[in-house]
Amino acid sequence: MQRKGTTDLPLHTGKCPSWLFKDMKELVGKISKLIVLEYSERKLLEKLSDPFFFQALGCTVSFDWHSSGLTTTLTGALKESINEMNLDIKVAGGKGKNSRKTPKEILDSKELCNYGKLKEISRSSKMSAKVDSTCLQDDYKLYHHCTMFSDKGDWIVIQQGMNEKSGYARRYHWLSNNLGSYIEEPHNEISSKKKEPDVIDLTSKKSKENRKTSVDLVNDGVSHFQSFLTNKNQSNLDKFLKNEDKISFPPEHEVIKSDFSKKIFQNINKAYEKQPSDFKDLISTEGIGPKTVRALALISDLVYGEEYSKKDPATYSYAHGGKDGTPYPVNEERYQKSINFLKRAIQETKIEEKEKRKAMNKLSDFVTQE
Repeated sequence: MQRKGTTDLPLHTGKCPSWLFKDMKELVGKISKLIVLEYSERKLLEKLSDPFFFQALGCTVSFDWHSSGLTTTLTGALKESINEMNLDIKVAGGKGKNSRKTPKEILDSKELCNYGKLKEISRSSKMSAKVDSTCLQDDYKLYHHCTMFSDKGDWIVIQQGMNEKSGYARRYHWLSNNLGSYIEEPHNEISSKKKEPDVIDLTSKKSKENRKTSVDLVNDGVSHFQSFLTNKNQSNLDKFLKNEDKISFPPEHEVIKSDFSKKIFQNINKAYEKQPSDFKDLISTEGIGPKTVRALALISDLVYGEEYSKKDPATYSYAHGGKDGTPYPVNEERYQKSINFLKRAIQETKIEEKEKRKAMNKLSDFVTQE
């Protein structure tokens, strides 16, 4: 697995006007079809898995350039347009309750490819959501999930999480090409507005031994695990947690009472009965969520000294730089490369001259503003 990156966006209220969404759907559909005709279905998926191309596409079809709604509205337009066209690609999922329909919508696409491929795509869709909500705990709660896939079994996932405290959303892109590991550093890049200070990143190579110890703890049984909290013959975590809601260790190390709830022990017992073979198998177990994984990571760290990465894997990055020189001056060569690609895409598509002029004017307005 290769996750291409994430993007942070401010949360905005409201909805896209119906007249604009209609135009967005038509233009984004024609651009998508052109890319498939010029290159392939795989190339379209690869481009959409790039957070910068995705953002540029949203700008080209005239959505707010820095709004969290760009993600949900653009994927909605892509879903409606692509699913109506005669392309060997389907789009499933969406925002809120529509995100929970993703597995069914994938498995219902029997006209696209065989059921075996669809089941594998569905499993990958679920795993990407599990990893970004459980293995990478960065305080962004997922509320949007969209999977796009081809007849050959290639797929991407575009999902978005919300941080209510900061007022920002973070977008995650996944790409199936060069599938490696779902668990260990599955991403090439994570671009973000800022790095979060309190992160549990179990996808880091530095967390490898912590992941292994977590699996060993589960396979040893819940009674062994509980002994770290309740053994009366030794000083244990319960001694520190009994009279306070929480106790702070060094600044990077905080333990909260809810990390060791009765429900977590029940979930660990379910996993023990399964005897997971590795960390992927562990997090795939029903009931094993962020709190249980956090508890296991903390015990592995505090008791066995197997640290997990507390560093946010996001990198501070922009597509072309900023007009005010922040974080660096505009990269004109890269900027022109992006513009030329989009111009060529629009010029060569089979759309009427009037629509070409409208699209080119939108691009010209975007370039002038920047």
